[in-house]
Amino acid sequence: MAEVTLRQLRYLSALADTAHFRLAAERVGVTQPSMSAQIQALEEALNLTLVERGRGAVRLTPIGRDIVARARSVLEDVQGIVDLAGSARDGLIGTIRLGAKATLGPYLMPQVVGALHAAHPDLRLYIRESTPRVLEQDLAHGTQDVILAQLPVAGADFEVVRLFREPLLLTLSADHPLAQKTHIFTADLAGQHVLSLSHEYHLHDQITALTREIGATVLRDYEGTSLDALRQMVGMGMGVTFLPALYVRSEITGRAAEVVVRPLKDHKIFRSVGLVWRRKAGRSTGYQQIGQVIRDVVRTRFPDLIVEGC
Repeated sequence: MAEVTLRQLRYLSALADTAHFRLAAERVGVTQPSMSAQIQALEEALNLTLVERGRGAVRLTPIGRDIVARARSVLEDVQGIVDLAGSARDGLIGTIRLGAKATLGPYLMPQVVGALHAAHPDLRLYIRESTPRVLEQDLAHGTQDVILAQLPVAGADFEVVRLFREPLLLTLSADHPLAQKTHIFTADLAGQHVLSLSHEYHLHDQITALTREIGATVLRDYEGTSLDALRQMVGMGMGVTFLPALYVRSEITGRAAEVVVRPLKDHKIFRSVGLVWRRKAGRSTGYQQIGQVIRDVVRTRFPDLIVEGC
């Protein structure tokens, strides 16, 4: 059996619209003999008569009308595929799987999702939270399309764009001796016990490096499983810690809390946040657009964060 082609279906649809071989040929931009030959080839492939031929106007047979209806549905689906591919290259459409670390996503993504939906209503964002190491593995294996992560993220196959820098703020129990000071310096933290998240988080590496620099000690037997756990342990006087500004804004600022938050007077501490995706994924333009929406949200709603990139 000969193969049915999209060209033949397109020509048949044009013939149904015009009821005339010459007019149908002009509509699709071919000669009348080419049009006639393609319709005949379609009839031979289906072993059916689709067109009642005569002088001038032509009519479709009953089965021809049924096949035209199916053909138009197929052509619409094909055009939808073409449109989807074009939007994937040049815009945001369809479903994107975005991974976000648990220390970041809950405090940023609610505002970002609304802005993304307003700017790109055909985008469907499937968000999954996990630890940074798991997210990076999922990205490499294709389980995630793009991740929102603390940088750096290593990998020759990854493309990274920086979005913003987020301050890390010293957090102490309300009755800690340092909480009464107007200004706290790094020298004041020498000998202090510092609480941190587990080694699965990039924040652990950053806090560990900082404690070495200032002469403090990380309490490795009491690593937190979440930012809430860190805050609660600090509130019980087990040590001090550094919490991200987005978390502080959401969970501490403006509340009667068991902890207080102070910036270090002589040392600004930040974590860098960016989007990461596989270089060969083919949707760099779309991911760049997501990144720009995140920057815009940060710029307008979180003035204590520092936007990076465009």
